[in-house]
Amino acid sequence: MIDGRQIRAARAMLGWSREELLDASGISMSALLRMEGNMADSRSSTLNKVVKALSLAGIEFVTRDDGAIGVILKAQNLPKPPQ
Repeated sequence: MIDGRQIRAARAMLGWSREELLDASGISMSALLRMEGNMADSRSSTLNKVVKALSLAGIEFVTRDDGAIGVILKAQNLPKPPQ
């Protein structure tokens, strides 16, 4: 299960605002706020839209066997360093 902290961290890694995630996922602001705040179980279809949008942008959600959670930004999506 994806945690609200992972969604916030993923947005931060991408430099996305909430509005940008809304545009990419097609969900409502109230649904996103509930997800990010872990205030209620979100419908799986809504969560899947968020996960898909973030995954297409290069985010990988990580849940380890020891319970640790996180996000990874895939290298091909990192900005190139200035030359």
